[in-house]
Amino acid sequence: MPEKPGRTMTLPALDARLEAVLHLIRAEVHADIGTDHARLPLRLVRGGRVSRCVAVELNPGPLALARRMVARARLTEQIDVRQGDGFAPIQPGELGSASVTGMGAYTIRGILDRAGERLPPALVLQPNDSPLWLRTWARENSYHLRAERLLPGYWAYPVLRLERAEGPDPAYADLPAAAALRYGPLLLRKGPALLRARIEADIERLTPVAAPGREAWAELAAAREALAVVDAG
Repeated sequence: MPEKPGRTMTLPALDARLEAVLHLIRAEVHADIGTDHARLPLRLVRGGRVSRCVAVELNPGPLALARRMVARARLTEQIDVRQGDGFAPIQPGELGSASVTGMGAYTIRGILDRAGERLPPALVLQPNDSPLWLRTWARENSYHLRAERLLPGYWAYPVLRLERAEGPDPAYADLPAAAALRYGPLLLRKGPALLRARIEADIERLTPVAAPGREAWAELAAAREALAVVDAG
């Protein structure tokens, strides 16, 4: 049904993980990679957190719906919906920041690796599993960790904000490296209950199977180091 003249479209609600992503974004031009139905770009523009947004989606069905949602909201001049894979539709230097959410960390890392010079100076990432791959990528590619969140849901959803910077990342200073990469240096310093519960669950899961030379042995050592940091805080 066509929108009535003067009627304002109700913007879509975001779940807790995307609300956390939203609040870590503020830029002149932002891209949401794998935007699905463009819920996040709509909220970013209407909320004044960005001036312009590029919504990138590969799959035809969600792409068509994203274009309809943007048109209904009368935001076609501020939200440019583009079809493409990852950062491929983005021009180098076009963006101030970008978000990649709702995918596995290994998939997100692949998208970042392929982006090359299209990468913006700031990234907000929300993987659906351990962000270890992303923290490692950031340290290898001159991005510093500026903010971390851990949100309850079907599982604990991590949200990271990375910013391009030179030199060692101060977020990791004076922390055991393996524990910080696995559980998050900023989260370890804050010690939220959700993080403690995850660490304790890992220790319980790994203890019966850990043995010298096995991967579980190193994971258990990192979990115990992480718990010691949380307890000391």
